[in-house]
This record gives sequence, C-alpha cells and structure tokens, in this order.
Amino acid sequence: MRCSLVCALAAALIAIPVYAALPNGAKAPDFTTEASLAGKTFKFSLTDALKKGPVVLYFYPAAFTPGCTVEAHQFAEATAQFKALGATVIGVSHDPIEKLNKFSVSECRNKFAVASDADGSVMKAYDAVLAAKPEYANRTSYVIAPTGEILYSYTDMKPDNHVENTMTVVKKWQQEHNKA
Repeated sequence: MRCSLVCALAAALIAIPVYAALPNGAKAPDFTTEASLAGKTFKFSLTDALKKGPVVLYFYPAAFTPGCTVEAHQFAEATAQFKALGATVIGVSHDPIEKLNKFSVSECRNKFAVASDADGSVMKAYDAVLAAKPEYANRTSYVIAPTGEILYSYTDMKPDNHVENTMTVVKKWQQEHNKA
C-alpha cells in the first residue's frame, strides 16, 4: 500500500510540466560568448543584440540530435520573420564552437547564430540546465525585450511549439511598441 502511494506521487510529479525558472518581468542575465553564424566564429553579446531589438534566446541539449535538428530547422525557416520584426535569434548549447560551426551551416542553414556555452555558465544563469543530465541545456526559450526584461519563457523538451510561441510574443511586443 505504501509503495502504491509513493509510486502514485512520483508519477504525478513526473507528469507536472517543468517551467523555466526565470519569470516574466525578471532581468535577463547578461552574457558574452563565442558563437557561430554560417560557419564563422564571432563574439555574441546579449547587450549588443538588445540594442537592435528583442532577442529570442533558446537553449537546446546538443547539436545534431533529432529534436535539436528539428528545432534548428524551424528557427531557420522563421528567421526572416523574426528579423522583419526586429528580433535576433540565438541558440545556445554546451557544444564546442567547432561543432557549432558545422551545425550553423547545415542545420541552422546559415540563417541564425548558435553559441557555445561549454562551461554551462549561461544555461545556469538562465536556469536552463537539464536536471537529468546537468552538462546539457534543457529545451528552454526566452523572449527578451530591448530593456533586458524577460517577456516570455517556455520549457518543453518537445521542439514543436518553441518557434510559434516566441514568434507570437515578438509580434505582440512589436505591435505594442509601434503604436508610439
């Protein structure tokens, strides 16, 4: 009887979706890291990117894995729309920059940058660490306003809704800020 109660509680906890810990309205932690766009390495600075408009920052577990490849393709297909709205897209994983140079060309289709968080400091700052394997990032997406405020966060290991959800938030932000 005791086991069935414990097992039921454990199952209930597993069924609860996990959300990104940084809440809407929080200040986004600043970072600068090595990134790759179209196979070329550069320094990505969140502060500099926010000067141009909102930033869609998404964390993913590992380059060239099935879910991460699907998500990269989806962001690549939507990059022109994000750019038209003034938003920058940046993906972040623990992968070394050499691997991301290849991923940025093949899976990101030269459309948006991916950054290396080899020491895990960025994913820790954004509470985007995969609990089961802390050396990997959880699949978490953020939309950050130019003020550095987190407008939206979403965590789900399925890549399906990350692009659609972040696009909706960027469009809403754009509509609110083009009225002035």
